[in-house]
Amino acid sequence: MLILFAKAPGPGRVKTRLQSILTADEACALHEAFVEDTLAILATLALPIELHLDQPSARWPADRLQTQGNLGDRMLHALDGALSRGHSPVAIVGSDAPDLPPSHLLELLASPADVTLGPADDGGYYAIVCQRTHPLMFARVRWSSSTALADTMLACQACGLSVARGPLWHDVDEPADLNRLVNPGPRTQAWLAAWGRRRETRPA
Repeated sequence: MLILFAKAPGPGRVKTRLQSILTADEACALHEAFVEDTLAILATLALPIELHLDQPSARWPADRLQTQGNLGDRMLHALDGALSRGHSPVAIVGSDAPDLPPSHLLELLASPADVTLGPADDGGYYAIVCQRTHPLMFARVRWSSSTALADTMLACQACGLSVARGPLWHDVDEPADLNRLVNPGPRTQAWLAAWGRRRETRPA
């Protein structure tokens, strides 16, 4: 089972850290491209896919809505729900890597560990794959920080869960990250091309 965690799109509520160089509308359109390209990446793996949004959206019909709480609360609820329905392993994938190689996800899914993390080079992680969970597996994790991956590994180990790491990749959170995209999906490529044309015609 593959679960894509994403925010419902809306100007001013998505990709806010990119708004030093993008308008709110541009950031929203980029987020939409990221989500749709990531769904296309997941579809290549021939596994059940669910889209979990943080609130209802007219843009995409969510398979399920995320529960309340911090990111750990929301992921634990989603993981437990999918495992209880007979899916194993269960992967939660973020929407900030529209160029993520499918082979990275396959490597995570093949891991025999209870918890396997896909590390991002900013200290977070682009995906988590679980075969078992524990109520405290995300205890004291400092979310949106350079220690989120390390904190999660320590918390899982403290719960008695076996933990493994998969291949390193990158998220797109800051303006400089846009230059690091490696062959992103077609919607992101089209957005980048259109944005480049708009930048060329803007007054200096």
